[in-house]
Amino acid sequence: MGSFNEKVWKLLSRIPSGKITTYQQLAKAAGSPKAFRAAGNACNANPNSPKVPCHRVVSANGFMGGYAHGPKAKKRLLESEGIRFKGERIEEFEKKLFRF
Repeated sequence: MGSFNEKVWKLLSRIPSGKITTYQQLAKAAGSPKAFRAAGNACNANPNSPKVPCHRVVSANGFMGGYAHGPKAKKRLLESEGIRFKGERIEEFEKKLFRF
């Protein structure tokens, strides 16, 4: 069926613009609910970023989390899609959350 990374990358394409998901939700959708760190590593290894939108994956606490191209680039991409921040946290986190 493909590697865990390939499953993650395929799932990333399902996250609509203007929405975010968490590393935990992504791992669960990929079939390994406890592998949220591995989901983050898969995002970091994404060869097709930002076309395959790993920037839409954030921490479960509403903070941005990491991004291979740096936090400023991630924040800029998210803001361009309508995601707003209050300090370092995503505003209306629950409303913006995409669940697979």
